[in-house]
Parts: sequence; structure tokens; C-alpha cells
Amino acid sequence: MRVYNFSAGPAALPEEVLRQAADEMLDWHGSGMGVMEMSHRGPEFMQIHAEALLDLRELMQVPASHQILFLQGGGIGENAIVPLNLFGSKPRADFVVTGSWSQKSQKEALKYGESHIAATGRTEAGFTHSPPKSEWKLSDDPAYVHLCTNETIDGVETFEIPDLGDIPLVADASSHILSRPMDIAKYGVLYGGAQKNIGMAGVTVVIVREDLLDRSMPICPSAFEWKTVAANNSMFNTPPTYAIYIAGLVFKWLKRQGGLEVIEARNVEKAKLLYDTIDASSFYINKVERRARSRMNVPFFLADETRNADFLAGAKARGLLQLKGHKSVGGMRASIYNAVPLEAVKALVEYMKEFEAKHA
Repeated sequence: MRVYNFSAGPAALPEEVLRQAADEMLDWHGSGMGVMEMSHRGPEFMQIHAEALLDLRELMQVPASHQILFLQGGGIGENAIVPLNLFGSKPRADFVVTGSWSQKSQKEALKYGESHIAATGRTEAGFTHSPPKSEWKLSDDPAYVHLCTNETIDGVETFEIPDLGDIPLVADASSHILSRPMDIAKYGVLYGGAQKNIGMAGVTVVIVREDLLDRSMPICPSAFEWKTVAANNSMFNTPPTYAIYIAGLVFKWLKRQGGLEVIEARNVEKAKLLYDTIDASSFYINKVERRARSRMNVPFFLADETRNADFLAGAKARGLLQLKGHKSVGGMRASIYNAVPLEAVKALVEYMKEFEAKHA
């Protein structure tokens, strides 16, 4: 039986994509080979790779000024790869810290240069909001300003992206990339691990403005130097071929759904249903300011946390899985990515109401 999977990542994939991948496992389009067996330089995989790049550029409306790279290492890897590529002449960056992941990014950058916290969304209740640009205290001429536009653990999403003029804005969009349209022209660099909305773990999408390709530090490994990767069409070393293939299937699935505008409307509906249920109750609590609530990752707490184990056990019995919150914050978390259907959220809401009625 297929369950309703609320995992934060690796996360639910569209069933259509899984079925197509299963059908093509032993023989991709009459080639007699599975994708995992292909040479990454053979015509079969080169077609898969080229279509994935084109489809992603179309879906996200990536301008010609930006390159799309397929790398490895995930979002955590990019925490080091970003400064290694941008600290060449200015080993200093500013960070807007809105949760656990931007905090990790800021600390990792300290290994390669100065790392200044320009603003934080931390309060006594934890990370609860995304500070507006008016509250940012930028340092003098940083190499870039870093922002995590959706905090997977803390459930904080940034919707208002400021124009920083000549200062490149770098964004970790791992957990909400492809969930809504984004104005890519505002970003110098935008990156995301695949295992949320893009596909399976293993490939990292990096969208980088071409004028930033010449700023790497001499110690940057060649396989992670954006200029080198771009010059070799993401083929400098063997790419994560199967992960790129799955991502390509997801891109085509998104196009069949009608694109990111349609997907955004679905995500708004799902998030509203879940947040409305939490807000209407004194049994469940969400601590994030309403204007900054993530549409993808919804953390919530039971007012009586002694019932956490019972809540999770009852959810599992109903096929509602992976609802336990991250160990660093506790509570519950429902990740409702693109592939999580509205029916899953309805089933969760029904269970939450029944559990409250029984235990309130």
C-alpha cells in the first residue's frame, strides 16, 4: 500500500515518475540499457541531460545571463562550494540567518573568510520570521549576501526578495525550489538539493550568473569550480546520471501539470488547509509569523507534548508517515512538497481533528 509520505527529504515523488522509472529500469527507450548503465558521454544520456537542462530553464524561466549546473554534494556541499567560488578577491560575505540551514551556511563560510550575520530571525520562541531588508546591517562591500529562502527545519519562508544592486544575492532554495515561480534575475546564485521537489538525492542544481564564474579561490577543487563545470556542460567529472534522469522526469511531470503557476496554486491550497486547522485549535501550535510561514514545511507542536508518541503512532496506523519534527526543534513537521497530494493533507487534517477530540 502506498502511504502518505510527509518526509522532509528524501521526500515523496510523483507516482507517475516512479512508474515510468520502473518501466524504463532495464531498457531505456529501446537502448537495451538502463540509465544507470549508460556512459554519461553516450548519445542516450546526452539526450536525457540536454532535455533536463532545457525543461528546467523553461520551468523556472532562467534568463540567458545565468548558467544551470548539475553538481554533487547537496545543499550542505554548496555551503563550502559557494565561498570557494566567490571569495577569490573578497573573502567576506553577509548572511541573513532565518533558521538552522542558513546558520550552517554562515558557519561553514568561516573556514574560507569572514562571515558576517547581517540579520537574524531568531527570537525567544526560536526562528519565527524572515527579517525585512530594512533590518539588514550589511558589511562594507561583501562578496555576496546569503539567504536561505525556505528553512526546512524551522518552517520559515522568504517571499520578498530585495534588489541588492551590485551585491550578488546567493540563495539556498533547496526545500522550495520549483514550488512557485521565482524571479531568477534577482539572484546571483540560486542552488538546491534535489531530494525535496526536484527528484532523488544525488544531484544539486546550481543556477549562477555568468559574470560570477571568474571569482573562485585558488584552492577550489576543479570538480566544484563553477567556471570549469560550466565550460564542460556539467560533464567535467562523471555526473550523477540516474539522479539527473529522475529530475528530468519530474521536470516533464511539472510541465504536464501546467507549470509552476499551477503548482503554486495547489501548494497554497494545501498549506492553507493545514495552517487553518492549526490556527483554529488550542491543541496544536505553530510559532512562525503568518507572513513567513513555509508552504513546504509545516512544523507544529502539541500543547501537551506528553502525547507526541501517541500522535505519531496513531498517524502511522493510518498511513501518515514521517511526521516527527527535526531532532533539533522537536514537535511535528509535515512536509507537503509538490508530489504530496491534497488528499494527503486532508487525511492528516482529519486525523489531527480526531486526535484532538479524543485527547483535548
